[in-house]
Amino acid sequence: MSPSLLKMYVSFFGMGFMILSLFAIYLSRFKFNGILKIITAIIAYLFMILAGLIIFFVVFSGPTSE
Repeated sequence: MSPSLLKMYVSFFGMGFMILSLFAIYLSRFKFNGILKIITAIIAYLFMILAGLIIFFVVFSGPTSE
């Protein structure tokens, strides 16, 4: 697998984590109460941080040779 293709798949995982965090934040704010709300919010923000780190890596690692 070429480095370019690998970076593409990693960026797809980052976008997927952003979508998951969007749904989790929605659930924690509008649908859940109590401890489930707190747990869902923590998971959502962890997904968002992880997605940001992945996208930061993909963007600032520069172009590939292929």
